[in-house]
Amino acid sequence: MDATLRENIHPGIRVAIVLKQDQRTGNLTEGVVSRILTKSSSHPHGIKVQLTDGQVGRVQKILDLPPDARP
Repeated sequence: MDATLRENIHPGIRVAIVLKQDQRTGNLTEGVVSRILTKSSSHPHGIKVQLTDGQVGRVQKILDLPPDARP
């Protein structure tokens, strides 16, 4: 799934984000989406989200979908 499209990101899904301080290294942080912060329908660098632990970053990979969103 494309992590640059807001329609693919939902609270409760497991994602890998890049934190602001890790943008140069590309180090990814895994977590569960709490809130979607990007208002536009897409963003070329990934949709900005807040994880359940409070960390904020841009989604690079969607790791797992919630059971109700699986095909």
